[in-house]
Amino acid sequence: VQLQASGGGLVQAGGSLRLSCKASGIIFSTTTMAWYRQAPGEQRDLVAEITSGGSTNYAESVKGRFTISRDNVKRTVNLQMDSLKPEDTAVYYCTTSVGRRYWGQGTLVTVSS
Repeated sequence: VQLQASGGGLVQAGGSLRLSCKASGIIFSTTTMAWYRQAPGEQRDLVAEITSGGSTNYAESVKGRFTISRDNVKRTVNLQMDSLKPEDTAVYYCTTSVGRRYWGQGTLVTVSS
């Protein structure tokens, strides 16, 4: 299983970024995909997840600002992040659980005030 994340970067508060994660080695269309994030000195927490049927779940702190989506043909899961805040600064990880949990390499998002 390989999860390749991209799209992080530096953005000013109030701006937007779009993260993408391409998966291989799994039956993507049947798998729940998720994004987690980890800020310096903090634990890794769920940001958003999307089931194979398209149901979504978001952390309270990102509801109304972030949107998770999936493209089963391209085998990608995306995270559209709008109205970014400095507290969104973290390394973002794409992840899925197939027998065990797999993690992508992480992509850094930095939001300046």
